[in-house]
Amino acid sequence: MPADHLGHVHLKVTDPERAVEFYRDVLGLEVTERVDRYAFLTFGEHHHDLALQGIGAPETDDDVPATPRGPGVGLYHSAWEVESTDALRETAERLRERDVPFSPVDHGISKALYFDDPDGNGVEVYLDTRAERDIEQWDGRNEQFDPFAI
Repeated sequence: MPADHLGHVHLKVTDPERAVEFYRDVLGLEVTERVDRYAFLTFGEHHHDLALQGIGAPETDDDVPATPRGPGVGLYHSAWEVESTDALRETAERLRERDVPFSPVDHGISKALYFDDPDGNGVEVYLDTRAERDIEQWDGRNEQFDPFAI
């Protein structure tokens, strides 16, 4: 039987406490369990939607390479869906309060905020707009929008 949904995302981070605070405050996840350098966070339906693994700071530990940047192969971002324009706007407000730079992009089928977590992992928070716009497939649209005016 093939898989039928994504179980969770597991990220390696330099500072688990900082990462927990970020994902709790920005996305609304709650900690379900802490074990040593691991933290498991959830929206409430599963034991965890996000696992964080502390691996130490790249600048102080030669065994821990920094997250690669550029056009190479690897995880581009994790995407987290919100249910309303209010939730998307509130996420933008929380990012602005934390001085986290973000890029708001209207894809036609969705409106999304793109940003990095404290370790440089790409994150997308998006609102699916296919039903309200009567659009089924992405047509390559990537336009800026004002998340505070939605």
